[in-house]
Amino acid sequence: MKTYNLLENSEFAQEVGKSSRLIGIDPGKKNIGVAICDSSHIIATPYETIKVDKLKNVIEKLNKIILENEIKGIVVGHPINMDGSEGRRSQSTKDFVKNILKFISLPVTLWDERLSSEGAFKSMEKLNINSSSKKERLDENSAAFILQGFIDYLNK
Repeated sequence: MKTYNLLENSEFAQEVGKSSRLIGIDPGKKNIGVAICDSSHIIATPYETIKVDKLKNVIEKLNKIILENEIKGIVVGHPINMDGSEGRRSQSTKDFVKNILKFISLPVTLWDERLSSEGAFKSMEKLNINSSSKKERLDENSAAFILQGFIDYLNK
């Protein structure tokens, strides 16, 4: 089993190749939003919201999604401050990545998630999704927003 460290975006792109399904993750304290994209890297789709409890349970759920969807790489939302600096949430995300890399052997990269929740909320608003459903699905839609930004970067 190959082991990975956190990869820069360009290294990650080379590792996963041009036709591979990716998973986008928006990690939070209470929930982890999950999205997946098609193998052509055209569209990211909200997939699931995982309730955070024990790391073991989160890893099991992520592994199940990865196996069922033939995922070849993981894009994790990186909460950078608006001024570009890294704060506590950034370090927490990097710790999360270190923990999942102990149990999941796939390439992982970080993608700037500034304004992803706001962008996801606005896109759901345009689809006339009711408020309670917006809140329930915000994390997975944020993950899709993050993953879509990354696959758009890959396609440029």
